[in-house]
Amino acid sequence: MGKGGKGEFTVTVKKEEVVAAVLPLQEHWLPLSNLDLLLPPLDVGVFFCYKNLAATPATGGDGDGSMNFDAMVGSLKKALAQALVTFYAFAGEVVPNSAGEPELLCNNRGVDFVEAFADSELKSLNLYNPDDTIEGKLVPQKKHGVLAVQATSLKCGGLVVSCTFDHRIADAYSANMFLVSWAKMAQPTETTIIHTAPPCKPCFRRSLLSPRRPGSFHPSLDDMYVPVSMLSLRKEPETTSEPDHVISRIYYVAAKELDHMQSLANSNTINGAKRTKLESFCAFLWKMVAASAEGKRASVKMGIVVDGRKRLSNGDKDKEALMGSYFGNVLSIPFGGKPVEELLEMPLSWVTDEVHEFLETAVTEEHFLGLIDWVEAHRPMPGLAKIYCNGSEDGPAFVVSSGQRFPESEVDFGWGKPDFASYHFPWGSDTGYVMPMPSPAGNGDWVVYVHLLKAQVEMIEFKAGHIFKPLTWDYLKY
Repeated sequence: MGKGGKGEFTVTVKKEEVVAAVLPLQEHWLPLSNLDLLLPPLDVGVFFCYKNLAATPATGGDGDGSMNFDAMVGSLKKALAQALVTFYAFAGEVVPNSAGEPELLCNNRGVDFVEAFADSELKSLNLYNPDDTIEGKLVPQKKHGVLAVQATSLKCGGLVVSCTFDHRIADAYSANMFLVSWAKMAQPTETTIIHTAPPCKPCFRRSLLSPRRPGSFHPSLDDMYVPVSMLSLRKEPETTSEPDHVISRIYYVAAKELDHMQSLANSNTINGAKRTKLESFCAFLWKMVAASAEGKRASVKMGIVVDGRKRLSNGDKDKEALMGSYFGNVLSIPFGGKPVEELLEMPLSWVTDEVHEFLETAVTEEHFLGLIDWVEAHRPMPGLAKIYCNGSEDGPAFVVSSGQRFPESEVDFGWGKPDFASYHFPWGSDTGYVMPMPSPAGNGDWVVYVHLLKAQVEMIEFKAGHIFKPLTWDYLKY
């Protein structure tokens, strides 16, 4: 693997193998749901950092009660093989069917597992700039199958465990279920029983997302999603001396700053309606991205990912339990677009109201049922969220996905909870991506993964550097 820039280091692959489910599985096809079919072939990364583990008490170590890297990797693989029995979708392959649509072949092909060594200390990793230290080094590139895993030891004795998975097969909610189950099964008390059931058994019942007969959908969905056949071929961008490009950064935002944003957002609310921290944060970001486009005749589009699991339950306790463990994609991306001047001139409270207004269109059962029917009406032609197709020539656009349910503290493989963890999603579009997650400090702060155009990042740091502070090991108190 390559080297980084500032604080460069080398990652050396020591071993590669395939880990399959510990029990034989009956080969079968699992169709993707209509909501899965809205996702292009995107890979999502996630990584977990653990400090020096030399003194970690565990079984199967060096004979002194401590756990070495080989023992930890052995524990990870053993638990992974068990977790794949129930999370068998992650051990399969995506194959096109006769209509050209992707389907999941559940054949227990297995998961590519990489063991590596990084000649760096954990505290030397520049978390603020994951392009330099994480991308292509500590998070694996998925070459085959649905899921890839990498375990990297560092010269300080620390460990980074990371995964890359096919977004067409799982959303973050589904991946979180798997990560927690995998970690629980790696616990010493769990692995003594070879076929321990996972704490959460995934539900693959695609009938939960079946289209209606006859189907129907609101015309507004044609403004949110587009059949791929209707996408015009993009022009190659003109070459400039300093072309803008998308970069990734990780910040932390203090709880008091989030409270202040929310207070400003609620300063003119009517009828006592209160805007959430997420709505307030998104509105603030919307204004920041608009500031980077000041002087340009453009609109700025912002989308927010909505999980439909609770919406589709609609008070039905049985369906609520099934949707609560549903494995797959249950997402929609409503978005709004406003002129640059309007976003800059209006107060945060007004912008937050605009956020709330377009979010309201996608938080109902009917919206998700209609979206399922919209996909059915256009199959086998794939559809795509319009905001993802947005090019820089159309004006700035970005998507926010809340990671507040990120179960960082629960991903304990038997040697303690992570010192830091984050999703890593440079998703290959001109459209930006932002994911706020709870801080491991547990004090109400947020850790924010940002993947935006360089000019937008520079504007955020110039205008709001006191709010978006670079994530450091000093902050994490390592």
